[in-house]
Amino acid sequence: MLELLTRDQFREGVFARDGHKCVICKGEAQDAHHIIERRLWPNGGYYLDNGASLCGVHHLAAEATTLSVAEIRLAIGCDIHDAALPPHLYRDTDYDKWGNVILGSGQRLIGELFYDSSVQKALAPVLHLFTNRVKYPRTYHLPWSPGCTDDDRMLSDETLETWKGDIVITEKMDGENTTMYSDFIHARSLEFESRFDRDRIKALHGRIGWQIDADMRVCGENLTAKHSLKYDGLPHYFMVFGVWVRDVSLPWDDVVTYAALLGLPTVPVLLKTKWENFLPRTFKQYLPNFDEHEGYVVRPAGSYTLQEHRTRVGKYVRRGHVADSHGHWTRHKLEWNGIVEGVE
Repeated sequence: MLELLTRDQFREGVFARDGHKCVICKGEAQDAHHIIERRLWPNGGYYLDNGASLCGVHHLAAEATTLSVAEIRLAIGCDIHDAALPPHLYRDTDYDKWGNVILGSGQRLIGELFYDSSVQKALAPVLHLFTNRVKYPRTYHLPWSPGCTDDDRMLSDETLETWKGDIVITEKMDGENTTMYSDFIHARSLEFESRFDRDRIKALHGRIGWQIDADMRVCGENLTAKHSLKYDGLPHYFMVFGVWVRDVSLPWDDVVTYAALLGLPTVPVLLKTKWENFLPRTFKQYLPNFDEHEGYVVRPAGSYTLQEHRTRVGKYVRRGHVADSHGHWTRHKLEWNGIVEGVE
C-alpha cells in the first residue's frame, strides 16, 4: 500500500531516492515534481511514487507536459501498471500531468483542471493538441449502495459530511452514457462506432446538434435497447441527465429548460430536498422494485464544476447491476425498449 507523506517528507524522500539528481539529465535537482498534479488527489498525492527529482529545465518541460508522465515514470523505474494514480482516474487511460486524457492520435481531451489559469499558462506549448471533447467523469457509489464493486471507489461518510444545501435525486437509467456536442457525439469512449443501438441516436444528433451551443455538451442515457432492464413507455430513447458549459454543470432547473428546448426529456426526478433533510439509508423506498429500476443519483440542485463531480455527485445502484448491465449485453438477443408513439 502506498504511504502518504507530509509535504516535507515527500520532498526529502524524492530527493534522497534520486540522489538529488534530475532523473532525466542527471544534473542537480531543483524540484520534487508531482508526476500527477496534487490537486487531482483527495489527499494531495504526496506519495513517493508520485514524485520525481527534476532540474529547472526538465521541471518546466514536465509542467508543460512536453516531458510526459510515462517518460518520467520510466526514468524513476516505476511500474507503470502499479503507478500512483488518483482514485477517480482510470488505469486503462493515458493522462498528462494535469489529468487530461491523451488519445492514441496524440490529441487530448479536456480534463477537470484544464480551464484553471495556471494550468492554461503551463500548457501553452501544447494547447493546439486539445479538442473540446470531455470524457464523462466517474460517479462514485454512495456508501450504502449495494451495487459497488472493488474498483468502484465509494464516497465516504466523511466526504458526505461536507454536503449541504439543495439536492436533486434522479432515477439512474439503465442505458449507455452518451454526450452530444454541436458537431460530435460519443459514449464514454470517443470511438462511437456504428452499432444497432446507436444509429437512432446518431440520427437524433443529426437533427438537433446544430442547436447545441459551441461551448456546451448535453449528456444523457441512450435507452434505445435493453441492457439488463426492459423499459416500456419511455418518453424518449434519449433522456438528459446533465448539460455542461465548459467545465461547469448547469443547475438542474436549467438542465430541464435546455433539454426541453431540444425537444428532449430529462431522467425522472424522484425527490428535491435539502441534503440536511435527506434520509439516505431509507431512500430505497422510492425505488421499491429493482426489477424495474437500476438505482438513483444524488446531485446538487445548483451548478458544480468538473473537478467537484467526484465529491458532489453520488449513485446508489442495485446489487448485481455490473454483471447484468456490463456482461456483454450486446451478445444477447436484441430487445428494443418501449417508447411512446410519435417519437422520431
